[in-house]
Amino acid sequence: MAEDTPQSETEELQERARRIVDANHYLVLGTSEDDGSPRVSPVWFAHHDYRTFYWISSPEAQHTHNVGARPAISFVIFDSMAVPPNTGAVYVKATAEQVPDAELAHVCDQAFQGIKPPFRAYAPEELDSAADVRLYRAHATEHALHIPGRDPKYGKGLDHRRVVPMDPAG
Repeated sequence: MAEDTPQSETEELQERARRIVDANHYLVLGTSEDDGSPRVSPVWFAHHDYRTFYWISSPEAQHTHNVGARPAISFVIFDSMAVPPNTGAVYVKATAEQVPDAELAHVCDQAFQGIKPPFRAYAPEELDSAADVRLYRAHATEHALHIPGRDPKYGKGLDHRRVVPMDPAG
């Protein structure tokens, strides 16, 4: 894109969403309990192309049971330290699953690419069916960006969400 060419609205909103995802290490995972009640769980995450999100959890965790029984999930990534009106969040609808043992070698390379201390990449054998923790992934089906009501360009007086197509980063 030429330096003097204005960014399209979609590109600008995608860039805002990417900055939020890249600046944070935790997401709040929303799953459904057996009785239909909601459950939220903060988990460390990594992502690939803003479309596939990964986290590590115990197979005994309640949110893990929920994912196995009801793979439709949602989550939010936000900076909990931001002071209004500088808030931002990305809301994601997704389908989640445990990564099968047979895929771990390939998926670990993708999931942990670019991980920096204090976080670390896990080896496939640390996440297989014999291990204490497993690798999970969520395939995003929709991204929505939090737009503050006072946003100078997209504000509507009240905070709202704006669906943003998140094609893989170029």
